[in-house]
Amino acid sequence: MSAVFANSTLSHLVRAETFVGTLQNVQHGIPVRLNVAERLWAAWYSYMNNDVLATGLLFFLLHEVIVLLSHFLVEAIPIWTFHPLCEKLGISVQVPFPHWKKIALEIGLFFLGEDMWHYWVHRFLHYGVFYKYIHKQHHRYAAPFGMAAEYAHPMETLILGFGTVGMPMAYVLYTGDLHLFTLCLWISLRLFQAVDSHSGYDFPWSLNKFLPFWAGAEHHDLHHHYFIGNYASSFRWWDYTMDTEAGPEAKLAREERMKNTANRGLKKTS
Repeated sequence: MSAVFANSTLSHLVRAETFVGTLQNVQHGIPVRLNVAERLWAAWYSYMNNDVLATGLLFFLLHEVIVLLSHFLVEAIPIWTFHPLCEKLGISVQVPFPHWKKIALEIGLFFLGEDMWHYWVHRFLHYGVFYKYIHKQHHRYAAPFGMAAEYAHPMETLILGFGTVGMPMAYVLYTGDLHLFTLCLWISLRLFQAVDSHSGYDFPWSLNKFLPFWAGAEHHDLHHHYFIGNYASSFRWWDYTMDTEAGPEAKLAREERMKNTANRGLKKTS
């Protein structure tokens, strides 16, 4: 029974087999005067008859509506102008598809290029006003889940998203040879990578267990937990090389390296 009414028995009395029926009962069958939003609210909780489930679904739907609205407002023009751009760049739609080895090589290059772009731009977005007014929206989730990968400021979507579409564009401008199927496969894999890294699950069969240089959820979870470090998207080498790895283990390793460097300096001067 829902606690949406002060008198909890009212939710049981107005509940019908459908949401519309429940809404009509709320509108005509209770003694309290409610506005439209309040009637919808009361009907939702009464119809669900489970406040935990009702609130969970409400926030899930709210999140998805905001994400979809961001997509429609920010990405609508790029999506519908993409094919004319493909034609202008020389991206082919012809069959047969390229050989799988060629597709694998191109996608590998795109992953390398996007990871480099993501590392430096993402690191830049953690400074001052860029974090406060743009990137902070994405960091509202300290413990991210899959769909949080797409929850970002429209400006961040454009800036970081350029790594996903910009690398294939640079490639086809240089080579004059790229198939749309390869591009679709690359974007699908990139989205899967983004969702996986934000999933919060580090399974025994996760890719980083077989490829030690792969980032994965464990790597990106530390970034959301500490709000600094682990800036790369797919691979670990940029954070390792630039000494921006996050987490207590990375901190201890840095301190040990600093201690060893200081000891070597003392030995040289003594």
